[in-house]
Amino acid sequence: MPLLRRIVGLTVCWHLFIVRQSNISSRPLVTNPTTRLEQFLRSEIPGLSGNLRLDPVAGGQSNPTFFADFDNRRLVVRKKPDGPVLPSAHAVDREFRVLEALGKVGIAVPPVLLYHEAGDVFGTSFYVMERVDGRIFHDSQLAGAPKSERAEMYRSAARMLAAIHKVDFEQAGLSTFGKHGNFFSRQIARWTHQWHLSKSHDLPEIDRLVEWLPANLPANDQTTIVHGDFRIGNLMFHPTEPRIVAVLDWELSTLGHPMADLAHTCIYSWYVTPEEYGGILGLDFADHELPTLSEFSRAYYEASNQSDRLEVFHIVLALFRNAVIFQGIASRAKAGNAASQNAAAVGKLAPIFARRAVDLIESCGQL
Repeated sequence: MPLLRRIVGLTVCWHLFIVRQSNISSRPLVTNPTTRLEQFLRSEIPGLSGNLRLDPVAGGQSNPTFFADFDNRRLVVRKKPDGPVLPSAHAVDREFRVLEALGKVGIAVPPVLLYHEAGDVFGTSFYVMERVDGRIFHDSQLAGAPKSERAEMYRSAARMLAAIHKVDFEQAGLSTFGKHGNFFSRQIARWTHQWHLSKSHDLPEIDRLVEWLPANLPANDQTTIVHGDFRIGNLMFHPTEPRIVAVLDWELSTLGHPMADLAHTCIYSWYVTPEEYGGILGLDFADHELPTLSEFSRAYYEASNQSDRLEVFHIVLALFRNAVIFQGIASRAKAGNAASQNAAAVGKLAPIFARRAVDLIESCGQL
């Protein structure tokens, strides 16, 4: 398993890295939460038979996720973490909201059933959705899939991302789901600020990106729904077919620029090696029957009817953002506050991502 897969809540927990204790709220523990949850589910979902079998889902979710199975129904429960959290963090209500809205317009997401705000049932707020069967691949090589299916699986991913971006967010009831416009400017400001907060030593490459990005903002500005972490590992494919049956992990979803979403998808395949995050950088694409970045982005353009095209700026910003995240993890490791024993090793990826961004700038704009 690639190193970063073992870091729990890597991206979502970034905004918890540097906080003041006074901003954190805590909740009392609930006695017999499984029993309370079973009683609640029976009262809200008619016809459940048999006893509740509750099992945690393994993986790197920062919002704890559980399989909740009855004899005749297979559900998933996703909740805020127990213990102290920032009021705005781990917003499972936002996840429920976007899943409910997108499910109504035909986007492949797990069907949601209910949301419960109070912590009286399961300790914290949570929502319940139907369990979807399918295949999840934790590397962009799609190593467990037949070679003959891999190109089509990537095309399916491109079409799905395009479909998300084509949703009329106002008609879907998501006009207040995020700020409108100036997404790139706000992202640059946010991650530059986080860089200064977490900076423990000089990284000339990141300093160069801090200067380069605001000076190279694209002229076109648009707003769509963005997933925020759209990549192969967050897609569930049909058990036997190369199509997507569910897009998972909407923790970072908001309103933003579609090219930011596309760029994030691309860096975690074509700008990351297999050892770093299960990427495909350095592989023989033809031998593995994998698409090139150009082929993937072309499939996205054809499905989305986007006038925008992926530019060096978009990839550089995505690499910069993730380099700053890695640096934050490194700073926490140095201070002894890291959530994972592998945090120090992960922090070493900050200069790697920053260097790749600078190399891209110096390549005369060739993606």
